[in-house]
Amino acid sequence: MTHPEATHHVDGLVGGWYDSELTPAGTRAAAAIAASLRARIPEDAEVELFSSDLRRTARTAGVVGDLLGVAPVFDERLREKSYGEAEGKPQEWLAERFVPPPVAGERMRHDEGVPHAETKDAFARRVYAVMAAIEERRCEHQVVVTHGGALTFVVAAWIRMPVESAGHVEFRAGGPGSVVVLHEDDRFHNRRVHLDAFVPHINA
Repeated sequence: MTHPEATHHVDGLVGGWYDSELTPAGTRAAAAIAASLRARIPEDAEVELFSSDLRRTARTAGVVGDLLGVAPVFDERLREKSYGEAEGKPQEWLAERFVPPPVAGERMRHDEGVPHAETKDAFARRVYAVMAAIEERRCEHQVVVTHGGALTFVVAAWIRMPVESAGHVEFRAGGPGSVVVLHEDDRFHNRRVHLDAFVPHINA
């Protein structure tokens, strides 16, 4: 799942590792997501909860963990892409400097023109690494709280797409506060991705 609405969204600022907070609407959405997860996961099931350590995800994971009865495990490798000097600046600042990747050729290590920004290759490899560690635990139900951009590599790693093939891939759900269900069947061990698997009901 991705964290719900945060202050950098409403303020028009670049997120990345900029440590924004959930808005009041985001906090209500986190509670609705937690309730939806609680309704879907059996009370007696084994559950693990992993989260990016940034405040907007940590707060979301805390709300979810309280309802599921599990403490979050925080890991900085689940953070959003680092935008270097652009973080916390207006989106227009980034747009003026951003160099889009080429249509063909080297896309994973492409320099986007922003000092100290993370390359797509570095971003993907750290998310792949944490997903490998999570999968090794073999818990029946695992909840991962991350960011919109990082979601692509959470899914790509889980379906075992080679990281070298991730230059053109993007998996997006329904915006902030989205829940994606990743399911492996018990017989064939195929992996199914349900983007926008459910939309929590949020009370105004």
